[in-house]
Parts: sequence; C-alpha cells; structure tokens
Amino acid sequence: MKYCTRCVMPDTRPGIVFDEEGVCSACRAYERRKQINWEKRYEELKALCDKHRNKGPYGYDCMIAVSGGKDSHFQTHVMKERMGMNPILVSVEDNFPMTEAGKNNIRNISETFGCEIIAIKPNIRAQKRLMRTMFEKYGKPTWYIDRLIYTYPLHMAAKFKIPLLVYGENISYEYGGHGAVETPSAREQISNGVAADISVDELLDDVVSTKDLTLCQPPTEEEMNSIEPVYLSYFLPWNSYSNYLFAKSTGFHDLTHEWDRTHNVENFDQVDSRAYTVHYWMKYPKFGPSGSNRLRLPFCTLWSHDSRRSYRIGKTT
Repeated sequence: MKYCTRCVMPDTRPGIVFDEEGVCSACRAYERRKQINWEKRYEELKALCDKHRNKGPYGYDCMIAVSGGKDSHFQTHVMKERMGMNPILVSVEDNFPMTEAGKNNIRNISETFGCEIIAIKPNIRAQKRLMRTMFEKYGKPTWYIDRLIYTYPLHMAAKFKIPLLVYGENISYEYGGHGAVETPSAREQISNGVAADISVDELLDDVVSTKDLTLCQPPTEEEMNSIEPVYLSYFLPWNSYSNYLFAKSTGFHDLTHEWDRTHNVENFDQVDSRAYTVHYWMKYPKFGPSGSNRLRLPFCTLWSHDSRRSYRIGKTT
C-alpha cells in the first residue's frame, strides 16, 4: 500500500490518483484553490440564484439536500441568508435511533433558518433486507440509505418543479475519487462511487421487489433535464471544519456531551446515528492493509464494488 506524500490518503481509496511525485489528486485539487478567483465564483453563484429566483412554484426558489449536519447548516445559511433565496429542504432518515445531537440538529436547522423540511422514512422491511444483502456482497451495509440520499432530492426537485437543487461538496473532487472533475454541476453525483448503481437483479428476492427500489433509480432523462443540481463547493472555498464552527455558533450539537466516540479523530461529522460507525469500520477491511490479523473476524471474503478488488479479511485464532 502506498500513501500520498503530503497526506495520509492510501492508494486503496476508490478512484484516487497519484502523480509522479506521489501526491494524490485530492491534494492537487486543494493546491489549485490558490489559482481560483473566488470573488468571481461568488458572483457566479449570485447570478445563478437570480436566474432561478421567483421561478419555482409554491414560493420556493431552490431546494437543498440536507441531513441536519454541519455542512447542511452552512448550505442553508448561504442560500437563505447570503443569497436571499427561499429554500425548501429535503432529507432522508436512516430508520436507526437518532442520537440526541442528531435530533437537535435537524430541528435546529429548521428553526434557526426558518425552513420547511420534507423527509422520507424509507421502507424499513426493504431496508433490513437490503442492508444484509449489501453487507454480505459488498461490505456496504448503508448502500440503500446512501443511494436514496443521492436520488431522492433529484426526484423531489423534479416533482416540485424547483429547478435549482443545491448540494454541498463535490466528494470526488474534494477528496479524490471516480469522476474527479471540478464542475458546478452535480448531475453525475450518483455515479461517484459512494452509492453507485447496483443491478436490480442482484437486489431482488422474496422480500424486495422492483417497487421497493423505485426511488433508488434516478429520474428520467426528461426530468433530469428540467433541474439544475449544483455543488456549493464550486462557488465557495469549502472547509468542513469551518462549516462546523459556523454551525456550532447557530446551535448545532456535536457528540461532546453525549458519546465518547473512541478511535475517531473528531466528534462532529455524521453524528446523527450510530449506524455510520459500521460504515466507517468497514472501510478498514475493504481498503486497509491486506492480511491484517487485528480484526479477529471469522474468515470471509468481501468484494468491493468501488475498487473491483477482493479482500480476504481476518481469521479467527
């Protein structure tokens, strides 16, 4: 395994690219920020908002995909308080018991910024089966929720006829991954590897039917052409820690007074529920050093859909 000569990113991250100096694409993307005219980009954001202002029905100017997290707070602040837009927010629940911080944060984002939130509570029976299927096949137990997080806002923007749909950062470009192109358009986000499409045939069984997977599929081409999904990170120098500090100043809660999340370098990212700690952990057997004996798991093989590689992980001793 190789690591970026400037950061700790390993070459097992799906889609990451290293140059001849051993520097990863994420570090190079960060370097290029110095060459960007951010004042011009900010004016582009203003022009984009003016283009869509007062164009949507029901009095909404744009739609924002949110979780209630630190970045969601910042996105809503920028669009409503800086740009003067009237957004409606859409969110996906994960059906797991929320942390107290998570309960506070989704409520806080609505109360602080005065926004309506439309949330979907996924089919619990289908979710249980799909989580097991995706865990056993690909080591991706949260795929169903992750997929909905990407596809559901697209469907809602098309159905509400609100063209401007706002996401946070371009994950592939900011952190390195498949399709790492600097662009304001988020049309290709559903192909970035986090929740890449899985053949329906692999997911169907006596519990899950095609009807259960309807919202996991992207909208039709005609519907996609009616909306303009964008990354806010294209227009502003994105900084998750700064977003956290801002969100905290508005009432966002981290896990400081609730849960000692050991082996994490922070306590403010993805704090809504405990489910994503499994998602974090699975990255180690999938993309960590091969042949590790530290996992103490029964022998098994996980095939990573992201990297198209197989990893044998652990052995009971």
